[in-house]
Formats: sequence, structure tokens, C-alpha cells
Amino acid sequence: MNSVPGVSAPADGLPADRPRAGLHALVVEDEPDLAAIVGDYLRRAGFDVTVLHDGTQAVASAQQHAPDVVVLDLGLPGLDGIEVCRQLRTFSDAYIVMLTARAAEVDMLIGLSVGADDYILKPFSPRVLIARIDAMLRRPRQADAEPEPDAPPRRVRELGPVIVDLDARQVWVGGNHVHLTRTEFDILAALIRRPGVVVTREHLMNTVWDSDWVGDTHVVDVHIGSLRRKLDDRGDDRLIETVRGVGYRIDTPTPSSAR
Repeated sequence: MNSVPGVSAPADGLPADRPRAGLHALVVEDEPDLAAIVGDYLRRAGFDVTVLHDGTQAVASAQQHAPDVVVLDLGLPGLDGIEVCRQLRTFSDAYIVMLTARAAEVDMLIGLSVGADDYILKPFSPRVLIARIDAMLRRPRQADAEPEPDAPPRRVRELGPVIVDLDARQVWVGGNHVHLTRTEFDILAALIRRPGVVVTREHLMNTVWDSDWVGDTHVVDVHIGSLRRKLDDRGDDRLIETVRGVGYRIDTPTPSSAR
């Protein structure tokens, strides 16, 4: 098992069991040995695990079993990983980590833009994969859009044609609802909460991912690119301004009444 393609660390010395009661992980990888290693690590981390090798079967399984985490290879028979991710996002809010041997930024961007939360380049360490999943699980899931009867008004921000409901986690552009992935929304919210301030990539990593994150800050730039496209944020008067070599800044939002 130590020489399995795609794995950069041996599979022995698995991490100690950690409670993940009730959490289900779906592993979709067409290399059986690699899929077995990833599934083994996830089981030792406390997940119930389903391992599949075909994209079409993966979508059907996710519809039936509603996984909490999906580890998804890009190169799959049946449906490729991009199309699987696209279809999952029509009915699932699972955390999705893409595994890819494609280092080109365009491939990462496509994967993230259709709803993946993170990507890991092959070869990778299964321990790193588990650490990345742990970081995602510490982030909140989609908030309930319906407020409590006696709850205070929701926090809504207007930024030109963009309206952001921070509590309902919803966004409109020019009156049209825009679907953002969990990660894209969290990045936008982190910028809005520090209006007019340059937010470094490191701060976004610590806020949106986790202070124990083991990836690189380039993932922030990829998500920002996808976020800008969905917000139609382009030209000289951009909502999200790049501060070269540092991070990003968003103009001061204007409070609005709840929708």
C-alpha cells in the first residue's frame, strides 16, 4: 500500500480514533487502492464511509444517504468529478474536497466554482486530507433563512447592486438571487465585517478555514476569482479590490432593513 499512486505518505500509523458519531463520508475515487486508503483513514477518524469508483453511482448514493463529507476525484468514469460536484450542489450541502492531479489553476477554479469547498493535489498525504476535513467541519453549515419570531432584524448589507443577507446567507445581484458556495459566502462575509480594511490572505485563511489550516493561501485567490464572476464584479470599479501582495478590501457597506 505504501507505493499507491497519489499518496505521498505511507498508510501505516493511522491516526487514533476520534468521535464522528453520525457523520457519513462518501469517497469517490476510481483507483481502488487509493480509495481504500482514504476510506481507511476516514473510518479511523470516526466516519461511516461509503467508497465508490463511478461518478453516476456517487450521485445516486449521495441522494440516498446524504453524506456530510464527499472526497471526490476529478477523473472518474461515468460522470467526471466536475459534473458530479455540479449535480451534488443541486440537492446537497455536504463538504466537498476534490482530489486532482491537475495543477493548472483553471482546473481548480472550475472545481471550486461548481461548489467544491477545497481541493488537494495528488500526490497527497491522507493525514493532510483528514486535517483539511477537520477544519471544514469546524465551520458552520448553511444558516436557517427563517428567523426566530422574536429575533432582531437580520443584518443586510447593500453594496451597489449587490445585497448580502449575512444571517440568511443569501446574496442578490441586480435583484437576482445568486448561489454562492459556503466558502465563497464566508469569504464575502469576512470582507464585509471589516469594511474599508485590507484583509490579508492569512486572516481570511484563519477566519474562513481554520488557524490550523495546512493548505496554502493560493486557495483564497481561486475562491475570490469565482466569487467575482458570480457577483459580476469586474472593471475598474470593483466591489472587491485586490491589494497586491497583501490581500483584499471591500468598500464600506451600507446597512439596509431586513428583507
